[in-house]
Amino acid sequence: MGNLYALLTAFVWAGAVILLKRAGDEIPPFALNFFRVVISTTLFVPTVLLAGQAGWRPVAATDVPLLFASGIIAIAISDTLFHASLNLIGAGISSIVDCLYPPFAVLFAWTLLGERLSGRQFLGMALVLGGVLAAARHAPPPGATRRRILLGSLLGVLAMAALAFGIVIAKPVLEHSPVLWATATRQVGCLLVLGPIALASPRRREIFRLFRPSRIWRFALPGAVLGSYVSLILWIAGMKYTKVGVAAILNQSSVIYILFLAALFLGEPFTRRKAVASALALAGIILVTL
Repeated sequence: MGNLYALLTAFVWAGAVILLKRAGDEIPPFALNFFRVVISTTLFVPTVLLAGQAGWRPVAATDVPLLFASGIIAIAISDTLFHASLNLIGAGISSIVDCLYPPFAVLFAWTLLGERLSGRQFLGMALVLGGVLAAARHAPPPGATRRRILLGSLLGVLAMAALAFGIVIAKPVLEHSPVLWATATRQVGCLLVLGPIALASPRRREIFRLFRPSRIWRFALPGAVLGSYVSLILWIAGMKYTKVGVAAILNQSSVIYILFLAALFLGEPFTRRKAVASALALAGIILVTL
């Protein structure tokens, strides 16, 4: 089931990225990330209660601190860097930088958890990344300078490293914890950091104004629900029930799904290059999941 959850994560996240990119054109990175965390935490609390997981008690004293740390690193830090990078370099170049997530995840899982991937799975990772790179040949945003591209790319690399490290340190806790409880705990830990920062920010009026219903909600609200609630549950479930490296490789197929969604909803042409890229990624997914 872990492989299925990881693939579903990629599909849901692809839809969220399109919505969040539109929202990010009008909302600063920190404000958008804070909005996502507040909305998802508000949804997680009743979800955990309805699922009967509110009474779950940590197995070890380090469980909650590790989940808090995971949320702070992989959500508060990584997602804020991701939105800043996306605004600077656009979705096309960002999708190339995002390809660093699986190698980072494999590296951290190997050094911290002792996980190993088979030769077939490494070949699958190469095919998935090859498909993504083949599909992600995009021009930089209009007017983008070399300095802007370098800065945006660096922020993207740091975001992927933080994302991978954040989930790897939580893996031992996920193996013996309920998915919803663990996911909600990570969100709460993240909110405990982002909340005070938002209150202390000189732009706090602008940040909290975002919570009033407005036109931008048509992108920001469904993007937050899909990206920080639905896909997060699936992502944690995928990491819980399969190897970190395998889940990370399958997660990266989201870029291929974005190609289809962009063709369906944004009118972008589905070229021969994109068809070849999709075939490569599909072959890689099959190798990884066998």
